[in-house]
Formats: sequence, C-alpha cells, structure tokens
Amino acid sequence: MNAPAVLLINTSAGPVHVTTPVPRETWWTLAHSDAAANVTQTPAWLDCVCATGTFQDASRLYEFSSGSRLVLPLVTRRRRPRSLTAQESWPGEWGIGGPLSSGRVGPREARAVFDDLALIPALRVGMRLRPEDSEVWKRAVPAGFKEDLHTVHVLDLEGGFGTIWERRFHHRFRRGVRRAERSDVDVEVDRTGRLIPEFYQLFEQSIVRWAARQHEPLALARWRRKHAFPRERLETVADRLGASCTIWMARRAGEPAAGIVVLRHGYQAKLWHAAMNRDLAHPVRANHLLHRLAIDDACAAGCLRYDMGGSRQGASLAEFKESLGADLFASPRYYRERLPVSAVDRGLRTAAKRVIGFQEG
Repeated sequence: MNAPAVLLINTSAGPVHVTTPVPRETWWTLAHSDAAANVTQTPAWLDCVCATGTFQDASRLYEFSSGSRLVLPLVTRRRRPRSLTAQESWPGEWGIGGPLSSGRVGPREARAVFDDLALIPALRVGMRLRPEDSEVWKRAVPAGFKEDLHTVHVLDLEGGFGTIWERRFHHRFRRGVRRAERSDVDVEVDRTGRLIPEFYQLFEQSIVRWAARQHEPLALARWRRKHAFPRERLETVADRLGASCTIWMARRAGEPAAGIVVLRHGYQAKLWHAAMNRDLAHPVRANHLLHRLAIDDACAAGCLRYDMGGSRQGASLAEFKESLGADLFASPRYYRERLPVSAVDRGLRTAAKRVIGFQEG
C-alpha cells in the first residue's frame, strides 16, 4: 500500500486537510460510527474490488476545521497515467460507494469534496451516493459535474419482523411465502462460501432466461453477465467478508431452485445477487421464502434496512420488491469528465441494442 499523502486543499468551505489513501484504522472507525454505512463502503469491499480487478486504493479522507471527518472510497486503475484513467466510487457493477462521515454532512462540506474532486487530474471522477445522502449532495453539486439517475428499493426493518410481516409485506407476498412453506422446498444457509458452485450454476442458468427475455444473443449475454459478475468475484467477497456474506439456497427434491446472496454491515443488509431455475422455483414461490427468511435473519441481527438494489420501474422485478414493502429511493451518481467518454459509451451501447432489438427487462 502507498504511504498516505497529506494535502491542504483550498475549497469554498475553507482549507481542508485531505489524506490519500485513507488510513485503514480511521476508515474502519467511520464505517462503524456512521449508522447508515453499508458493506460497500468498507475497507473490506475496497479489498474485494482491488483483488479481482486492475484497481488500487485512491480513497480520500477529508478533515474539516469543525473537527468532522469524511471518507470517500475511491479506486483508480493500476499502471495507467492518471490523466487517462478514472477514479470511481465504485467502478462498473461494484455498487454504491459514496461518502461516510463521523457526523452530519452539510452543503458546505459536500461542496468542499466536489471542489477537491474537480482538481484531480483524472479522465473521469465519479461517485454514486447512498439514498440517505442524495438531497444534501444534490444541493451542493457545482457546474461541471453531471448526474446519472439511479434508484434502489429499500425495505425499512424498524419495528422488527413481526411488524414487517403484518404491515409491510403485501398480502400477495405473504400468500407466496405460505405456498412455499406448504411445498417441498428445503432451504440451506451458508456463511462460508461452500454453496458458491451451486449458486453460480443457477446464475448461469438465469443468463439463458434473461437473454431470451431481452432478445439478446446468448453468447453476448453470457460474456456480458459473466464479465460483470465473474465467479471469482463471489468467491473473493465470500472469503473477505466471512459470515457477513450469506448464501440462501432453496432446493426442490435436492435440486437447486433459487438462491440469493445477502451481505451485511452494521445496521444495513444488502441483497447483492439472486438467481433461479424458474421452472423449479416459480411454481412453489421459492424466492418468496428465501427473502422472508433473509429478512427475519437481518432483523435478528439488528439491521434496520434491507437494500434490494435497483431495477427498472414497472418491471416485474420492481413489482416483486414492492410486494415486500420496499420503497423506491434516489441513489444518484455524480461525475465530471475531461473528455465526453460516457456519452460516447452510451451512444455505442444504444446503437448496439437497437441493432439486436434489445428489450429492457
């Protein structure tokens, strides 16, 4: 690891001390003291990103004159000139990074972070915010930064599982759970990574279904999906997070039918990935039972939120999440670029989708 550099940056909020990369002890202190911190904002997640890609730690610690501190997780590509690479929080499919802090972040502190990011000599600098932070940072974003709109579904776990079952789960979801409980569905729980081969097999089966639904050539779908979520990534996360990474597996007659991977840190639980053999899982509502058990488990662990990730509004997946009582929240990404690489990339992707008749699922 590089020795930390300590900088004094002049910002619209006054001088701010910036340390990069962030000392681990300090980062873990903030990750434990920030009640809204999720697993994707921890040093352990950074280690997973760096272990499975060509990335290195570029995190930044901000220390303000008020005494408050803020950590921004960031990575950059190894062995590339800074002017030709990106600094992201996080890259690709790694999810929400964004800042975590020792106290309340106001518009002045948020603007100071933007001022600093504007000075980084990278091709692109970007960060995606957790829902709790979106309003404060939206008010602080300066000219030169663009916004990508993203949303996530989050289930409020306050009140415990009894309250969730009675007041938040939709009646059709409860009906699905009861159907699964009456069926020949067995559920196995793994906190060691032992079920990774079976889960990834379900993931590969799911790719076939997703490709057909989205009118995507199967070879392209396999390459794209497995590039975004290689088995090595799941193995690394399970190894680094240990018992905080749980695989829930539903079986019918001993055959894997559905699986979900749930991550946990502090008060936050996160549905990271899900896959199923639809022919086995759907008739008995195996996914309903898996989420019911995972949510009960999260409540027992003291979690207050169950983050179910993003999905397109109006899609069947979004409807399923809403049947659990999950609400939709903004989770924007802000970025600035020295060249319009994102616009070019979006244009190429849109053209390719048009050629193959791709349909959003």
